[in-house]
Amino acid sequence: MIVIYGIEQQLNPIKAELSDVIHQCMQEVLGFPEDKRAHRFISMDKEDFYYPGGRSDAYTVIEINMMAGRKVDTQKALIKTLFQNIEEQLGILPVDIEIIIKEQQPYQWGFRGMTGDEVNDLKYKVNV
Repeated sequence: MIVIYGIEQQLNPIKAELSDVIHQCMQEVLGFPEDKRAHRFISMDKEDFYYPGGRSDAYTVIEINMMAGRKVDTQKALIKTLFQNIEEQLGILPVDIEIIIKEQQPYQWGFRGMTGDEVNDLKYKVNV
């Protein structure tokens, strides 16, 4: 589950392309299948979205929620790939991107009527 926050006028025109870039990175680095896309866009009014100095209105927060198990190097590779691909494909500078990875234990995830630690038919590996 990925939640993307940004200023409405900046985020809405690019959200389809940004979703594609994020998903490509998830496939490349984590081995996600094509049909494993769960993105939520939160477009905010400028007056409701405070961000650090030195950033532009393109400032975007990408919050990645996933089951625990990925190695540190894998998570760092994902973050760096996102920075690079977002800049190359959408022109948003890394200074305007904030990425947060939040890991939860598999038993803290519920989907398809079971918890994540009960699932044995995932089409991707968690421990990469």
